[in-house]
Amino acid sequence: MAEGLRERKKRQTKQRISDIATGLFLERGFQAVTVAEIAEAADVSVNTVYNYFPAKEDLFLDRMEGVTHRLARMIRGRDAGESAAEAVLREIRGHVTAVSPAYGLMDGYADFMRVIDEAPTLQARLMVLQQEVRRTTVDALREEAGAGPEDPMPLLVGGQIAWIQSTVVEFVSERMTAGGRAGEVSREALALLDEIEELLSEEVLAYAVREG
Repeated sequence: MAEGLRERKKRQTKQRISDIATGLFLERGFQAVTVAEIAEAADVSVNTVYNYFPAKEDLFLDRMEGVTHRLARMIRGRDAGESAAEAVLREIRGHVTAVSPAYGLMDGYADFMRVIDEAPTLQARLMVLQQEVRRTTVDALREEAGAGPEDPMPLLVGGQIAWIQSTVVEFVSERMTAGGRAGEVSREALALLDEIEELLSEEVLAYAVREG
């Protein structure tokens, strides 16, 4: 369905507020910037900001909503004959090979992480988001494998699949904040993914294979 004019304007307004807020946070730090200052810079009311972003943390982590369901989408979109873990490894390799900002391979990533490192509330929000990633991954596995509520396998396999992504993200974050270049870190992360795959058991790599 095509996006209507009203929806497009709302999306553009939300993005503009987020971009302005992010610029202020990068310049002055998360805790030093108030929502009132963001509203003034964006030429909107404080109520308008909160209509789009229920919490101040959402202004900086606004793109994380898609991240919480990323692994679940990879699992549900796996190819015929492909397992859940194989699909996730393939998809993450694709992002890393493409030097995708989705996995932190971008200029300015160190500045982004500096804002988070200086703000305990952002760190707490990221921990909650990581738990949500794991939950949505387990839910997707349980549904796709047709597992019952008492079956522990979706929980066990889902934890390892979530570990794959979190390990890559942590590795990239460390390398980029240490001054690494995106292309070089991308190659290192691909080698890391090979090592991760070698560590996974055959049972994990063969779980939830999509029938042809």
